[in-house]
Amino acid sequence: MEIRFLGGAREIGRTAIAVKTDKTQILLDYGVMLNHTPGFPMHVPPKEVNAIIATHSHLDHTGAIPIFHISERTPVYGTKLNLELTSLLIKDFIHLSGYYLPFEYIELNSMVRSYVSVNFREEVKVGDIKFTLLNSGHIPGGASVLIEAEGKRLLYTSDFNTIETRLLPSADLNFGELDAVIIESTYADEEHTERRQLEERFIKEVVEVVESGGTVLVPAFSVGRAQEIACVLAAHHFEYPVVMDGMAREASRILMSHLEFLRDPKLYMDAIHMIGWVDDWRERKRAAKRPGVIIAPAGMLKGGPATYYTQIVGKKSKNAIFLVGYQVPGTPGRELLESGRCVINGKVRKIKARVGFFDFSSHAGAKELKNTIKMLKGKPKVFTIHGAEGNCQKFAKWIEEEVGLEANAPDPGEKFII
Repeated sequence: MEIRFLGGAREIGRTAIAVKTDKTQILLDYGVMLNHTPGFPMHVPPKEVNAIIATHSHLDHTGAIPIFHISERTPVYGTKLNLELTSLLIKDFIHLSGYYLPFEYIELNSMVRSYVSVNFREEVKVGDIKFTLLNSGHIPGGASVLIEAEGKRLLYTSDFNTIETRLLPSADLNFGELDAVIIESTYADEEHTERRQLEERFIKEVVEVVESGGTVLVPAFSVGRAQEIACVLAAHHFEYPVVMDGMAREASRILMSHLEFLRDPKLYMDAIHMIGWVDDWRERKRAAKRPGVIIAPAGMLKGGPATYYTQIVGKKSKNAIFLVGYQVPGTPGRELLESGRCVINGKVRKIKARVGFFDFSSHAGAKELKNTIKMLKGKPKVFTIHGAEGNCQKFAKWIEEEVGLEANAPDPGEKFII
């Protein structure tokens, strides 16, 4: 079995891995790098690909898949919920970045017609490769992949989280004996705050702002984080107005049809009934000026209704902007955290509102990554990917020195035989 790293090696973004036997080639994800102009993984002739497995809907894992539907109809496998959310995010991506993309809505439609939905733990055969999806605990519908071919067993964790959250159960870690593992390294040297403490601090600070007449803007990713923040507020019986805006509303509606993927469907529906939807400009203006909480994408302030709210909410010191997800260096959200200013619609905005960061990560932290490696069965070769600032290399070194398994932080384009 040959593994080739087409993207996501020693970087975060454009994740893509080719797995090949003598007869069959499948791709594990085929994402984009979201810079000013989208970056793509290394090219694979679509004719040579028998299937693509989309592990979860984030664009850094799925955003380039429509390339395989310009002239081909390559099957795309994933959970039903994941495939619906993938369509939503790619449609928005084409809307925002179409000028830079080699595909349009027509290719997205062809991709949707090529979807094959799979349940967790259901065995699927493509040529001489068998695979199974396991719950990854990362975002709704997200999966890790177990592959069997040529008498070998390979695990691709994709992005995963072994800590249960208000929204999702923890990752399924029942892998059995393995010959090779491809694991993310996003937080290889960073611990996350303990979840209960984090929630309590978040609720305490939100209540303080709202009770003193302020508005709290929570810029949040449309899929997963926006719904989790709603669930956290509902679980703590938050009794002030909460509204949700932008694409997060559509993602929330999709989740309502797939409650079996959530940890606590009742809590989720309570949260949905508790919040108001912002459906027009009048409501948007009203929400920005009244005490309460606004949950709106984009999570890093790179667009979406959060940019409008930042301009209004950011003007007054009684208000707050609470960031609840990773802020990529160079994004307006990261700039806001570091300098108290950010560029919105081409203008530098000085933010007077209180700015806070709450680490509601959906990735395994350093301790969870290390524990996952320690509990692996067999003597697998380990490949560390999906890490910035040297994290892939650091994690591979730790695995070799502390656990005694052979570990590599591959370079883009590198091939390995298992």
